[in-house]
Amino acid sequence: MNRKSSWLSKNVFFLGLVSLLSDASHEMATAILPFFLTLDLKYSAAALGLIEGLSDGASSFVKPFSGYVSDRIERRKPPMSFGYALTGLLIPAIGFASNWLQIAALRAGAWIGRGARGGPRDALLADSVPSQAHGRAFGFHRAMDTIGAAVGPAFALVLVSTLGYRDIFFLSALPGVAALVIVLLFVKELKRKRGGHRSASPGFVKTLLALPRRFVSLLVAIGIFGLSNFANTLFTLRAEEVLAPRLGTTSATLLAVALYTLLNIAYAVACFPIGALGDRFGKRGVLVAGYFLSSVICLATAYLTADLLYLALIFVGAGIFTATTETIEGALAADLLPSEIRGTGFGVLQMINGIGDLASSTIVGLLWVAHSPTLAFQYSAVLSAVGALALLRVKGIS
Repeated sequence: MNRKSSWLSKNVFFLGLVSLLSDASHEMATAILPFFLTLDLKYSAAALGLIEGLSDGASSFVKPFSGYVSDRIERRKPPMSFGYALTGLLIPAIGFASNWLQIAALRAGAWIGRGARGGPRDALLADSVPSQAHGRAFGFHRAMDTIGAAVGPAFALVLVSTLGYRDIFFLSALPGVAALVIVLLFVKELKRKRGGHRSASPGFVKTLLALPRRFVSLLVAIGIFGLSNFANTLFTLRAEEVLAPRLGTTSATLLAVALYTLLNIAYAVACFPIGALGDRFGKRGVLVAGYFLSSVICLATAYLTADLLYLALIFVGAGIFTATTETIEGALAADLLPSEIRGTGFGVLQMINGIGDLASSTIVGLLWVAHSPTLAFQYSAVLSAVGALALLRVKGIS
């Protein structure tokens, strides 16, 4: 397929398939992690928030450097392959853990793998389609990514009534290994023309300083929103907490996992249409709407009840705002970054998001335990709205 004439190039397709399989692997584990941690090992929501935050923080340290390496060596696949291998091996190893520190170490190591692959992968994705199709390409990729994120919890939901949590962690290795095989055999490097940037800015710091000013301004708004953007597993834990008095722990856990699956289905369905809307009508407006939707959903979660329709609407809304932020942030970055430094730029974007995840997941977990879940989600609602207002002030992007 001619990548000049279509948004669905072979690389876009195979990168999407890789993300589907990889997400099926680690989301199968992520769906049961809150319950393995709180029910089997008897830890609190603060431990879950800390593990999630540390994992995202650990991945943040390698993201810019991995992207920079892929720019310098003019090859995206080596850091991608390393990242998929690390994630595929360490996530299933959580099944051997006996305390939260071991879980934190394994999860952080796996997320370092996610960090290593992210910048090079998104740069290769952006290079594989014409600029006017970035929204659709990123929307397709995020949709495939999230189909995997829906399939993984769905398998966990089916298996949790017959297998132990540890067995489900072990089974998550199968799609993770399949993802690595596809990267190695089917994803293709693209030949890129060398520009003046390589000789003019050979160092990491100089490459960072060469990032376009409009992109840096975008990062500021994304960073503010990121301080509100906690891990979606905390939505799941909140639902289980609200449902347990009415349904009992076992039924509440099963329904919470089902709601998490619904969130990811909504995410998968929304990604491509949102990307197409961004291509057609302007990406900034779509992203602002996503940030405001996040604020509304967090505020509604602060006052969550056990009403099933209300819960379903909350989780669908969370899926839609997640689809919007992850699709359009990447597509906007692709528009603003020149090809020769895209790996570095995407790495910095993902680092900013990772730092936000570290702060937001940890703060929300601590506020939850120290005061109440209501205050924790109110905090996120306010920061989401501030991020939307900051994005409206960014000049020179559409």
